Amino acid sequence: MIFENNLAFARNMDQQDPLRELRNEFLFPQQNGKPFIYLCGNSLGLQPKTARSHIGQQLDNWHNLAVEGWFEGKSPWMFYHKELKKLMAPIVGASSQEVCPMNTLTVNLHLLMVSFYRPSGKRFKIIMEAGAFPSDQYAIESQVRFHGYDPKEAIIEVAPKAGEHTLRTADILAAITGQGDEIALVLFGGVNYFTGQWYDMPAITKAGHAAGAIVGFDLAHAAGNVPLQLHNWDVDFACWCSYKYQNSGPGGISAIFVHEKHFQDKTINRFAGWWGYQEQERFKMTKGFVPEAGADGWQVSCTQVIPMSLYYASLRIFEKAGFIAPLREKSQKLTAYLFYVIAEVNKSLGEEQYQIITPGTLEDRGAQVSIVARHKAREVFNALMANNILGDWREPNVIRLSPVPLYNNFEDVFITGEQLLKISKELI
Repeated sequence: MIFENNLAFARNMDQQDPLRELRNEFLFPQQNGKPFIYLCGNSLGLQPKTARSHIGQQLDNWHNLAVEGWFEGKSPWMFYHKELKKLMAPIVGASSQEVCPMNTLTVNLHLLMVSFYRPSGKRFKIIMEAGAFPSDQYAIESQVRFHGYDPKEAIIEVAPKAGEHTLRTADILAAITGQGDEIALVLFGGVNYFTGQWYDMPAITKAGHAAGAIVGFDLAHAAGNVPLQLHNWDVDFACWCSYKYQNSGPGGISAIFVHEKHFQDKTINRFAGWWGYQEQERFKMTKGFVPEAGADGWQVSCTQVIPMSLYYASLRIFEKAGFIAPLREKSQKLTAYLFYVIAEVNKSLGEEQYQIITPGTLEDRGAQVSIVARHKAREVFNALMANNILGDWREPNVIRLSPVPLYNNFEDVFITGEQLLKISKELI
């Protein structure tokens, strides 16, 4: 579409936005009595206004029912996770049986690798993207060492070509094909945390399976951000945190996906706990682990009721939005407008002060736009903060800005560009 770099245009776009009222579902941080333009949902989503009431309901249940809350009340805790499963499934393109809220992200990554990283003979290698979030790097390194391998030999990192910031799908697929029968696991992020690149997950999955490998994804920056079809893409497993684009609060509960094709596989190992035991037989307290059907069988520890209530508050807003498709349509427009506004800033400055390293094609990115500031990057970021625009800083000179369609609008984007231009003229 044809954009205009003025406030009237931005406000007209917001007036036409069918999702505009969702912004009122969230609480914005304040500075000097004014709300921030919050562009940091890639790191921590905003608090839903209903979060307190959902926590309050569970605290009331605890108060009024105490231990009976496990089986009594409006949302008995024993089965509370099932209410979330129904709302989570459409966000990642799965059946409710294939998903389960539990634990935190890296814990779940380890638990899933116990089941799906099964090195044998010369098939022991793991392919991942170079520059993955450090937690993934550490988890994979430790799993490889646990199995007795040297990470330098067992881990293959696919890096961008010299002078480029993002990965070419052809290079990813070539790395998978080139390693052939030595690959045990392909484990990528869905969206790269630094560049905001959305990898071609269906192509990666197909190539990994053709090589005889298991394929999994860390969806920390993808779930709730981009449209996913994990079941139809035949992804083996995935996990994600829920506190970024899904607004479940700091350290909020994580979740897993396991494709239903693995449910009857008796050869899969897992670290077991009482909560993953067959639900109908659980209280018989018998020896010998028998997993509950579906992803629930990967549970280890007790349902985390309070964190789940925060996640539930946000999931209800996704339901109100119509889940991902309407949000994706708005997100693409917001990022396209941010690209346009940044280009206008550079044009006014007479140089490319701000280089966008996020892919320019809509299909290859989500809500995050990563910008390299060529001059006085940290000063620019600090000045944005001082002017009530809260993005995200990454060394050495990258500013991440994420207009989240649930609560950001076109006016936010326009004002950000306006402030960038003003700040740049003052600093440079």
